Amino acid sequence: MTRWITMLILCGVILVGCGEKAYHPREINSETDVCKVCNMSIVHNEYAGQIVLKNGDYEIFDDIGCLMDYLKLNGDGEVGAAYIKNKATNQWMDVYKAIYVYNKNYWTPMNYGVIAFATKDEVQHWMNDEGEGQLLAYHELLTLNWGIHE
Repeated sequence: MTRWITMLILCGVILVGCGEKAYHPREINSETDVCKVCNMSIVHNEYAGQIVLKNGDYEIFDDIGCLMDYLKLNGDGEVGAAYIKNKATNQWMDVYKAIYVYNKNYWTPMNYGVIAFATKDEVQHWMNDEGEGQLLAYHELLTLNWGIHE
């Protein structure tokens, strides 16, 4: 009986160890963090992005355009998770689930003109105040003609 209990516990430990790894965004340190692509300091934290690599390392970006440049060059094979700031709430959200708005006249740190939101209501509120933009999903960013970075 004790042997069966020991085997069940061992199986449980093994199954827990095989679970999916959780990745979480970290806070940006404006004094030390620089963009992986353009090497600019992260001065405007509300536009920042980050990738958590599967090995636990972080890559930090000052603009969604820089994050996308990194992904285009490196692929997402080593990416555990990717995050961007929600323009409406300044909270981290999943890059792959965000709703993006592009307008070449929207200001962003590297002038890519793309900002991110979690909901269509947030998008509509922004566009009512700041001007129309083109709604995009993540996969559309891969082929977007990025304003001044054409």
